[in-house]
Amino acid sequence: MIHAEKKNVVGILVDVIDYDGAIDYVIRAARERRAASISALAVHGVMTGALDKEHQHRLNNLDVVLPDGQPVRWALNLLYRAPLRDRCYGPNLTLYLCERAAKEGMPVFFYGATPSILDAMRRNLRQRFPKLVIAGMEPSKFRRLTPQEKTQLAERIKDSGATMVFVGLGCPRQEVFVYEFRDLLPMPALAVGAAFPFIAGEVRQAPRWIQDLGMEWFFRLCMEPRRLWRRYVYLNPAYVTLLTLQLLGLRSFDTRGVSPSSELLYG
Repeated sequence: MIHAEKKNVVGILVDVIDYDGAIDYVIRAARERRAASISALAVHGVMTGALDKEHQHRLNNLDVVLPDGQPVRWALNLLYRAPLRDRCYGPNLTLYLCERAAKEGMPVFFYGATPSILDAMRRNLRQRFPKLVIAGMEPSKFRRLTPQEKTQLAERIKDSGATMVFVGLGCPRQEVFVYEFRDLLPMPALAVGAAFPFIAGEVRQAPRWIQDLGMEWFFRLCMEPRRLWRRYVYLNPAYVTLLTLQLLGLRSFDTRGVSPSSELLYG
């Protein structure tokens, strides 16, 4: 099990952590009814913070930032000789935690995506983990929440009896969510990327060998070119450039960010 200190990757503080370390952290927080803000970040997520000082502040004030993408794991290993043999991939972590929650009778909550995706997720999770207690599921409103809606949502999640909540709103909305709810929910809240549509079977996952090569982004681009081309055409080369400068010692990256001037909560 690995869970070491956070390390600076182009200005974003990423935890040196593996699956066992992440599962242990979440389960302990859930048992203790302790708030914990967690996000699984691939290159896109890292770059949203590297290019936006307010979002950098959000990410760097989360409790745990997981190296979701292989290029993020490679960065930790190259820059800091981290001993990570695999990334900590949000969709896989979601399933591992659901398996553990089912064994221990720990109810879970899912927030985000569409009603049809949540329905398919419910069916697939119940088939895979018959003992899993799903305390609740709510689809995204695909807009900003009002302060009253935010408070009411937090109360519904708490009243459901959930011990952890998985958030699938897409990057960076889900990171905004776990950041802004970190003082409202006495439980771990995890931003888990594309876990919802993957588990629902609505979106194909890349084969494992493509994931291991760090080419999942290319597979997803082929699957959804119109939606994703800007993300990968601009952000991937920018990440490689900034990381190369950091590796060569030609540039250092401040991690302080700027405190957000207002809440941007999306739901």
